Amino acid sequence: MTTMTTTINNTDKLRTYDMVLIAMFAVLMAVCSWISIPMEVPFTLQTFGLFLTVGVLGGKRGTLAVLIYILLGAVGVPVFAGFNSGLGVILGTTGGYIVGFLLSGLAMWLLEKLIGRKTWALVISMLCAMVIYFVFGTIWYMAVYTRSTGAIGLTAVLGWCVIPFIIPDLVKMVLALMLTGRLRRIMKLQ
Repeated sequence: MTTMTTTINNTDKLRTYDMVLIAMFAVLMAVCSWISIPMEVPFTLQTFGLFLTVGVLGGKRGTLAVLIYILLGAVGVPVFAGFNSGLGVILGTTGGYIVGFLLSGLAMWLLEKLIGRKTWALVISMLCAMVIYFVFGTIWYMAVYTRSTGAIGLTAVLGWCVIPFIIPDLVKMVLALMLTGRLRRIMKLQ
């Protein structure tokens, strides 16, 4: 009986620990989205938050943290870039990039299951994640923009929404990779 009680208690603690980690990293994503780096084209650390969250927590917990982050923003908590929130942001022109973060988390989770969590596997999964949020976000942007304003060419959208962000996102990916292993060791995550 004692062994069964200990097992149940350990399982409950793990679940509580998982919930705390998921909540902490959802908040981390919000904080990262608020930090704007002034450049010719300003950018936030939102994608750094995505890479670090899924990198440290792994696919399942990381994707749940991304989902919580998006749901918080959807119900009005100002977690998106520029302290914005609401369904209007998600359904707006740039909302596809936010939804793309969830798809990216799911893809990283799938790749984690298929190729593991070694550093080279994380590099591949983060690159795939970047392609996914850029592609999904760009398609979404074009659809919403066309519906609300008029037709727009792919070249224009790539020039506004993708090309200026490729190098900064690669830098954020490298920084997240550098921190991922260290944080996993400190937090004693498997």
